[in-house]
Amino acid sequence: MVQAPLPTFSNSSIDLSTEEILLQERLESLAEQIIKGYRISRDEALALTQIAGKENILLLCAAADRVRQVCCGNTVDLCSIINVKSGNCSENCGFCAQSAHHPGENTPVYGLKTSEEILAQAKAAEAAGAKRFCLVSQGKGIKYNSPKSSEFAEILATVRRIIEETNIKPCCALGEVTAEQAQELREAGVTRYNHNLEASENFFPKIVTTHKWSDRTATVKNLKAAGIQACSGGIIGMGESWEDRIDLALALRDLEVESVPVNLLAARKGTPLGEIPQLDPYEALKAIAIFRLILPEQIIRYAGGREAVMGELQHLGLKAGINAMLVGHYLTTLGQPPEQDKAMLDSLGLEGGEAPIPGSFER
Repeated sequence: MVQAPLPTFSNSSIDLSTEEILLQERLESLAEQIIKGYRISRDEALALTQIAGKENILLLCAAADRVRQVCCGNTVDLCSIINVKSGNCSENCGFCAQSAHHPGENTPVYGLKTSEEILAQAKAAEAAGAKRFCLVSQGKGIKYNSPKSSEFAEILATVRRIIEETNIKPCCALGEVTAEQAQELREAGVTRYNHNLEASENFFPKIVTTHKWSDRTATVKNLKAAGIQACSGGIIGMGESWEDRIDLALALRDLEVESVPVNLLAARKGTPLGEIPQLDPYEALKAIAIFRLILPEQIIRYAGGREAVMGELQHLGLKAGINAMLVGHYLTTLGQPPEQDKAMLDSLGLEGGEAPIPGSFER
């Protein structure tokens, strides 16, 4: 385990190869401790953020990849999403182009798609290799309508059709839900629900003021109480500190979420974060690797922004702790062709499928 902060080596007089050997030994030891059940502390995680330089970050990635291999295996969880209702959102999330407070350029606006439209896309996602298909809707949440509202009932009916007419597993991301609504979703066949924390509790008010971080954690708890797997993560690159990133990962660990989407901010013009400089891909890799060391058994998912931020280095994320990907298009931006993702997995000796949930993988 890490006994003291890891040095950055930026001002070290030690030969570079010796530096790398020392760091590699310490990271390998840490990885083995984590594999055996040790869970790193906040201070230990913060020490890892001091690692600097591409070569040293890649050593950190290798340690995270070792944990991923042993704790999760080589199956990469593939899912696809559909924006079932877009634009004019009441919330003011600074990163989102769908907000009515600051609509992004060329953001589509439409009401709830028909069951037929959603079902057709579910079948297309299944044909592309996705194992899960998430129905995503803008808005604070369905709890601000009647629990038996027509839209909620339509979505539940569509979920049942997807189960009956395909082999893909339907998920939902409909905003905040009550305990009663979580139970209705479970009864309809929803086994996983996405509701991102987005950021640490400390940083959250800087990007959203129309609802609270505690509202999000309450929904996650409602989902888990109903027996629905929680898919909850956040966005890296919004101007948050490394402390904020660590606190987000630790909060997800405390909530025992099963799936953790890691979005990399691809700034959209017209939003409050539209002019933020793009995240450096090696900083993204460092964040991904540290998330894996904090969350050794969780499904950690490449989500929005991976193409824009990582570019030709996308494959390195899959050797830094990632064991899941969104495939196809995102909510308001385009993704790369599924065939390109498949080729990337094949080149790395990884298999697309459905990754095991925490605690279920036989080592």
